[in-house]
Amino acid sequence: MPKPTGPTNPIIANLIEDIRNRGYREKIPFLIKLAEEMETPKRSRAEVDLSKLNRVCKENETVVVPGKVLSSGILKKPLRVAAASFSMVAIEAIQKAGGKVLSIEDVIKENPKGTNVRIVI
Repeated sequence: MPKPTGPTNPIIANLIEDIRNRGYREKIPFLIKLAEEMETPKRSRAEVDLSKLNRVCKENETVVVPGKVLSSGILKKPLRVAAASFSMVAIEAIQKAGGKVLSIEDVIKENPKGTNVRIVI
């Protein structure tokens, strides 16, 4: 029997299932893409540094990271960042830059269609 891939954390697994079901039910490509990115195996899941967010995102943009946000680098602009997880130093740096740390559920509640939300991998 093959080993299952994807997250073993039941909370994350349920979140992915909910996102995928809603995406297909309501025909929302943003949610379908987010679920696909979140269910990749841990070894290939996105780990995004603050320096990458600073480089690829515009000021006051809302971004979703389907993996973990790490503290490497400097963030110089306020961003609204949602992710599966954050390092503690990354949370402090985002808040220090004037940004806001969100959960993925919060972003989906506020903006279910993903309008003006970027997925960063």
